Amino acid sequence: MAIRDGIQKLHEGLLGDLYLARGLCFKWRDTIGHAQVEPVPAGVHYDLWTGPATLLEFTKNRFHYNWHWQWIYGNGDLGNQGVHQVDMARWGMGLKFPNKISAVGGHFMFDDDQQTPNTLNCAFEYAMPDGKPKLLEFEVRHWITNHEAHIGTEVLGDPPRPAHRGAQSGAPVTDPNSIGNIYYGPKGILATGDEDADTYATWLGPHQEPGPTAHQGGDHFANFIDCVRSRKKQDLHAPIEEGYISAGMVHLANASYRLGRTIRFDPVAEQVIDDPDAEKLLRDGDRGYRAPYVVPEEV
Repeated sequence: MAIRDGIQKLHEGLLGDLYLARGLCFKWRDTIGHAQVEPVPAGVHYDLWTGPATLLEFTKNRFHYNWHWQWIYGNGDLGNQGVHQVDMARWGMGLKFPNKISAVGGHFMFDDDQQTPNTLNCAFEYAMPDGKPKLLEFEVRHWITNHEAHIGTEVLGDPPRPAHRGAQSGAPVTDPNSIGNIYYGPKGILATGDEDADTYATWLGPHQEPGPTAHQGGDHFANFIDCVRSRKKQDLHAPIEEGYISAGMVHLANASYRLGRTIRFDPVAEQVIDDPDAEKLLRDGDRGYRAPYVVPEEV
């Protein structure tokens, strides 16, 4: 699998000692508009679908897919797409939880029912034992934007996926989305496409000469099933703890955005430092758990 090969090259020192990794979620997202209250569709158990969240009147903007943009259900594109790129950035950098988390942004251009930001900049700061700090960034853009490091172009897709060709002409079409990661070191940069493209490219030296590149699909699901059958967790590409850390960083960044301030974090104790408001958000205290969908303090 190409991305695994690219990450291995990072770990072997192709770019030197990495100091920065960025995750990109540049997706064309139009307005969701304002949805009117309407009857619950036939066959939908709306109470069960809502689960622990507050039971609100039914609208289409609180239901399929658009639930991502409502705080009582979702986490915006940071949680929808970004958790994958945060995970990739950590993997390449060899990092766990950060020491400081900051997120700024907003919901721009549209007057609609969306609560979560459609434009967001997140920074995760790491104080390293060797005294050399590291930085992980993640960004959401929702409209017209430039590509970065050729992510979303044919350079990181060989050959282009069928949807990237014109319906009539069959000619390659530039994807309006840029989903992927960029890693920075003293010797150059490495960029990866999204999890579907499974591709990477490198540019080395001060003149950014092309370096190693690959495009090769893999099957992440097959790896998981193989490990279920073999019971050999050492063969698992992504241990479940890594998913927990990446998801936790999503919640920390959203808490920073909603509170409008930087959150300090103890990565060893896995605790927010001196910020009861952030702790409340991280424990769903702003929403609570609606009975009977309650998770007890001790399980």
